[in-house]
Amino acid sequence: MTKPIKVGVVGCGYWGPNLIRNFRSLPDCSLKMMCDVSENRLVHLKTLYPEVEGETNYNNMLNGVGLDAVIIATSVKSHYPMARASLLSGKHTFIEKPMASSSQECEELIDIAKKNGLVLMVGHTFLYSPAVKKIKEIVQGGDIGEIRYICARRLNLGLFQKDINVAWDLAPHDISIILHIMDKEAVTINCQGTAHITPGVEDVTTIWLNFPGDRSAIIQSSWLDPRKIREMTIVGSKKMIVYDDVSQLEKIRVFDTRVEKPPHYDTFAEFHYAYHYGDVHVPYIKQEEPLKTECQHFLDCINQGTTPFTGGKQGLELVRILEASSKSLKRGGASVNLSGQETGNGWTPSIPETAIRISTLGIEKKKAPRPDGRKLHLKLQVRTRRASSNSTL
Repeated sequence: MTKPIKVGVVGCGYWGPNLIRNFRSLPDCSLKMMCDVSENRLVHLKTLYPEVEGETNYNNMLNGVGLDAVIIATSVKSHYPMARASLLSGKHTFIEKPMASSSQECEELIDIAKKNGLVLMVGHTFLYSPAVKKIKEIVQGGDIGEIRYICARRLNLGLFQKDINVAWDLAPHDISIILHIMDKEAVTINCQGTAHITPGVEDVTTIWLNFPGDRSAIIQSSWLDPRKIREMTIVGSKKMIVYDDVSQLEKIRVFDTRVEKPPHYDTFAEFHYAYHYGDVHVPYIKQEEPLKTECQHFLDCINQGTTPFTGGKQGLELVRILEASSKSLKRGGASVNLSGQETGNGWTPSIPETAIRISTLGIEKKKAPRPDGRKLHLKLQVRTRRASSNSTL
């Protein structure tokens, strides 16, 4: 029998206590330390878990009690420096989402973990939920046909953040699920949002992801909605799935609903869409806590020397999307290519000091014949002038 893995958790605010509770409950884990800058938080947690040591200094945590693994549940801006210090001290490292503040930071953490033979895992908790596992099973089985698009809404009132916007706070959940279901990397992204409460920190955002094969995903995130909504709709060519994470009994509903167009037609009168309305199926979902499954998976990867299901690669891919969403936001929703090249109107071409003078042109462009047989002609007059050195488009 392997020895229990000695674990320490840093960050005991909103999410950290959930990680503490779950790791403490696992038989192959020995929770040794809780770390937080707030002594009041530590005092409170010590009343719940008196056998676990408390520490306010992170360096003391890394060097004081011989930990095997460190769990990081702090603010996003501290993920990278804390994870880097943990990995360099020889600790297996679990980081809550998002993995870091930039893709460059993610790549460095992946490199350090690989060189030192350490497990690096990211907390994409929803991928360990029975509901998402069932959705993946249904999609892979071909029951809903080809995915056409996915629409996700994650809305509530608060909790407001100061260092990241709502896209970085809430959208990672939906992005990780969508990437898992699509099983493809997104091609382009558009993101728009508004900061109503804190200047410069968007509290409402809408992300549009484009995938190969004319598939897309829409993600709406908000800290300003009166109701807590956690809903995702997966529209297929044969059936559709509605995933409501707030629902206690019917988290997944499969609708035998679709729209079909006729294979061929000669006149407009013959063209009719066919709408199919069938039964609604509610699959059975086993009740288990996703976070507990996730924590156990981290321990299993350490014991078995395997790569986590949500490792550094998955964490990096998600952060790249979040980075691109920030670029698109700054450019008013312009399309950003996720392969690194910008598209749409996300960039402005420079104009040489001596621009070529183009004389007035008459361009005649023929369009398709009209129904009455007459042709349409369009005359386009292009007028330009010599550009000065400070001209802009």
